[in-house]
Amino acid sequence: MLLIFNLFGLFLYRQTRKLNAVQMSLLLVLTLVKEMNRFRDLPFKVSVVEIPQSVSSFGIGFRGSRIISIVFLLVFVGVAGCESLDAERDGWDIAQGKVFDNRFQSRLEKLRLEAGFPGATAAYVLENGYHATFAVGYADLEKAIRMTPDARMLSGSTGKSFVAAVVLNLVQEGRIDLDAPISEWFGKEPWFHRLPNADEITLRMLLRHQSGLMDHVHSEKFIVMIREKMRRFGADACLSPLELVSIVFDTKPLFPAGQGYAYSDTNYILAGMIIERVTGNSYYEELTQRFIKPLDLNRTSPANSRYLAGLVPGYTQDDTFLMLSGKVMRDGKLIFNPQTEWTGGGLVTNSRDLARWAALLYTGRAMPGKYLHELLKTVPKDLSQQKQFGPDVSYGLGVTVRKTRFGFAYGHRGWAPGYLSLFEYYPAQGVAVALQINEQGHDVTAYLEALVAVIVSQQRTAGR
Repeated sequence: MLLIFNLFGLFLYRQTRKLNAVQMSLLLVLTLVKEMNRFRDLPFKVSVVEIPQSVSSFGIGFRGSRIISIVFLLVFVGVAGCESLDAERDGWDIAQGKVFDNRFQSRLEKLRLEAGFPGATAAYVLENGYHATFAVGYADLEKAIRMTPDARMLSGSTGKSFVAAVVLNLVQEGRIDLDAPISEWFGKEPWFHRLPNADEITLRMLLRHQSGLMDHVHSEKFIVMIREKMRRFGADACLSPLELVSIVFDTKPLFPAGQGYAYSDTNYILAGMIIERVTGNSYYEELTQRFIKPLDLNRTSPANSRYLAGLVPGYTQDDTFLMLSGKVMRDGKLIFNPQTEWTGGGLVTNSRDLARWAALLYTGRAMPGKYLHELLKTVPKDLSQQKQFGPDVSYGLGVTVRKTRFGFAYGHRGWAPGYLSLFEYYPAQGVAVALQINEQGHDVTAYLEALVAVIVSQQRTAGR
């Protein structure tokens, strides 16, 4: 039926604008291609499409008129909404899929209205491969630019999951030992023994936050250093990995190595330095070649400059680290340099890639060989985390494991000035979900669980 409407629209347009045969043929081919795509077995994708007032295609000038808007709405509706599934897949037929995705989108929009954040993207991946990405609200409040599913945001500490994965891949290759002391790589450095617990820390302890090192991010010295650099060099200023590590020199250890838990970005900065010493390449080169390219995480890249293609503005209130408030981008660039974060996080990505990453990583498909037994070998988190997430919350190699009302979940949260991210995989349901918000100060964990509830409800309806 849609094809009939499309062809009728083209006929009307030709009568009003007097298209020549070539122009009419090109539009007809475009229409047929869009129609054929609706019936192919393609991944599901929800996206936002707005009809511009002036569009140019194949050399045909279109100026905003109602009939042209109608024609283009008809032509593009097949790909602007969703791409069809098979008639039935694991109990999910086409009708059920549409109903479910409407519910998911509605729940995400309700969360935005209730919480008041500017915009968000969310994505899920089911165990049968069915996946979708959604967007609500605004990418840019001041310019009234709507959020789109392919929007990218800084993802903060979710990047630690990638650092740990690179290390595990090196373990599989026999190039690194998780239980080797870090003195193997740093022992000859003149600064090494200024690290608390220097001789007792192992690589595994770094990745599980058991080193006893304080977190440089929450140090007054870090705040002073980054502000001073920004005063001298402007918004492009950043701190090097060694400068970050130096912040914890000569400090008192929080506990003996291996005998406690304390989350610390410093641990992952050291892990990144080890990766580079073992491979002889930059961390980002190793990450790209081992995971980003092979796993088709094409919206994920290093957050190593102020200009990051596709990054939407974020919003913050009274950021204590960089003294930021309000919008964190100006003239298409961040007003701070995210390069400082490095292997403490260090990525710009989107919900689609984060959900895909979770689905692959936590089902043992992110790399060759068996690695989940090491990845998910956890230690209890500290009391503050247990108070927030329950007594069963623990941490493995770049992964938080917590007990939820839907069973255990594996994943990681992250924040950067102006942005919040979270991805989790729920093994009992076989579903991975990711959420990104372009504003700080929100309970992203509660929001994500609300989205998971929609999926679980639909699974029960479908008789999974």
